[in-house]
Amino acid sequence: MSGLYVIPIFVPHLGCPNDCTFCNQKSISGEKNIITEENLRRTIDEYLESFKEDNYRKEIAFFGGSFTGIEIEEQEKLLKVANEYIKEKKIDSIRISTRPDYISKDNLKMLKKYNVKTIELGVQSTNDYILKRCKRGHTFEDVKKASKLIRRYRFNLGHQIMVGLPDSTKIDELNTAKDLIKLKPKMIRIYPVLVIKNTELANEYESGEYEPINLNQAIERCKELVYLFNKKKIKVIRIGLQNTDLITEPGSDKSDVIAGPYHPAFGQLVEDSIWYDSIVDKIKKINVKVKEVNIKVNPVDVNNVIGHKRANVKKLKDTYEVDIKVQGDNNIKQGKSKLEIVQTYDEYVEQVREKINL
Repeated sequence: MSGLYVIPIFVPHLGCPNDCTFCNQKSISGEKNIITEENLRRTIDEYLESFKEDNYRKEIAFFGGSFTGIEIEEQEKLLKVANEYIKEKKIDSIRISTRPDYISKDNLKMLKKYNVKTIELGVQSTNDYILKRCKRGHTFEDVKKASKLIRRYRFNLGHQIMVGLPDSTKIDELNTAKDLIKLKPKMIRIYPVLVIKNTELANEYESGEYEPINLNQAIERCKELVYLFNKKKIKVIRIGLQNTDLITEPGSDKSDVIAGPYHPAFGQLVEDSIWYDSIVDKIKKINVKVKEVNIKVNPVDVNNVIGHKRANVKKLKDTYEVDIKVQGDNNIKQGKSKLEIVQTYDEYVEQVREKINL
């Protein structure tokens, strides 16, 4: 079995020219210290020592801020360190995250020099009104130009989008997905908007100007986006912000989250909902009413089929009166399932009658 180990390096707000209404990079990344060559090496070495699987690929990923907006000398200092690990064959690839309006031919040539493989663009929305409303400082035209340049220079292209932005509707977000599909990214990250302390959005929330979407709305919107991207074989690599000491349950003493669709397992909730829909669809296609079914899936998918705190099992029982058993099977591909009828409702009724007549 092979996989990927990611070494996250956070460069909070470095290179970013403005504050978007929703953004507090120090809270979102959980990182308050400026990265230096020394602590970059220390961080990479600590991660490498903690990795247990030798056959996993390893990647250094610069998140937060806008990497290509950092002073060129600082970019090269960080990339030179990262590239040393590639030359020593301790690391397989480098990934950066940046703004669409901070991509140029010169940027890309320099990134190629240091063996950067993947570039993720913070798109958030393709609706220019919403981008302006959130003070993003770029337009969808910038996204198109940057995406095409990145692909032309043969980098892996990634996009990051948000649901629940001010004045954004489900239709806007579906249109964003459709717009980005045309630009052919290899991967997508989807983040529901959380109201974070010390942001302009927090002021809008407190004044009543902004109302965040609730958890169920966020799950449904993200699920619809996943369906669109899956259909085009574009990999969704993350759904929801990474939990940190500051990004945690709203209302707790340490949390910087004031409101919004926060859940510690948000990505799992979306995956659970997708699996629930899939199971219901298969059950509805059966010509007889079933009482109990056995669902075989790849072992990786077992928890998502069962659902967070057995939510899918309970919901199927309450809504359709169907009991499900979930079984891991290595012969089934990840994301696929096989449904077997254990007992029909008629068989169950007959069984009950026989017990009564005894």
